[in-house]
Amino acid sequence: MAERLRVLIADDEPMIVVGVRGILASDDGIEVVAEAADGREAVELARAHRPDVALLDIRMPGADGLTALDEMRAVIPDTAVIMLTTFGQDEYIARALDGGAAGFLLKASDPRELLAGVHAVAGGAACLSPRVARRVISELRAGAGVRGRRATELTATLSDRERAVLAMMGEGLSNAEIARRLYLVEGTVKSYVSTVLSRLHVRNRVQAAIIAYEAGLVGGGERR
Repeated sequence: MAERLRVLIADDEPMIVVGVRGILASDDGIEVVAEAADGREAVELARAHRPDVALLDIRMPGADGLTALDEMRAVIPDTAVIMLTTFGQDEYIARALDGGAAGFLLKASDPRELLAGVHAVAGGAACLSPRVARRVISELRAGAGVRGRRATELTATLSDRERAVLAMMGEGLSNAEIARRLYLVEGTVKSYVSTVLSRLHVRNRVQAAIIAYEAGLVGGGERR
């Protein structure tokens, strides 16, 4: 039997925690290993349990989810973080993605999005609620000029194979899916992903995917 994904939930609203726990319990491949009521407790429990995925509410008393995200990325970088919120304001989205979140879901999302998101980020892919993705893509289009030129300069430092991997990261594919498409072993893809992140000077796949969009590697062809 495959090992189950270990998940931490952090939210100061007990009913939300119960609801999220219930959704996750419907998937035999997921195990909730810890629950926290604020960001500080979330970091402490994450250090103790080393979950594969942490689901963090953005607005919590004391240390909020964004603060917890920063600390988790610093001390337990192997834990993928999905931000959960009822708020869709652009400043939260930008701060979460810049802070290294692997996903961003609204609490009003379909439960299937949550389950898919947990599996996606645990597998090395990114996860954005469709409503959040629309905001991000809209922002990218609005500022395509300067950011597009910078992104093109960054991706020019990559090899052809690395650019191909980056483009597929921009499509939201996991390492396993990229490996199948490129006829590579998954370990080789993981190595390519690490190199791409390093050369682009970004912390995670979401940030890399944004650069892929800005450089025109996804949805419209590469910019020249």
